[in-house]
Amino acid sequence: QVQVVESGGGLVQAGGSLRLSCAASGRTSNTYDMGWFRQAPGKEREFVAAISWSFGSTYYADSVKGRFTISRDNGKNTVILQMNSLKPEDTAVYYCAAKKPSSGSYNYWGQGTQVTVSS
Repeated sequence: QVQVVESGGGLVQAGGSLRLSCAASGRTSNTYDMGWFRQAPGKEREFVAAISWSFGSTYYADSVKGRFTISRDNGKNTVILQMNSLKPEDTAVYYCAAKKPSSGSYNYWGQGTQVTVSS
């Protein structure tokens, strides 16, 4: 069983930065792909960024490419989402998720952390 917990959300003005953290716990003998998703009020959840736990490959949604950076701390089983040049449209609840590389979908989700970007 894998548990994920997000932290670091808050209120920031447009153009500012926030750093989100995702702590993953569970079996250390397995590797997991980690992803960040977000959901704005009244909208569908959307993909933001992902990182391969095994190889470190990163993936970004076009809307955040060049502004957000996903990274990992293997020793602490922590995944970071560094968000720069934030825009009001980035306002959403951000969720961290985990899955085994062999899984077709993310099946372990955090509780979410609120990010609000003021205009």
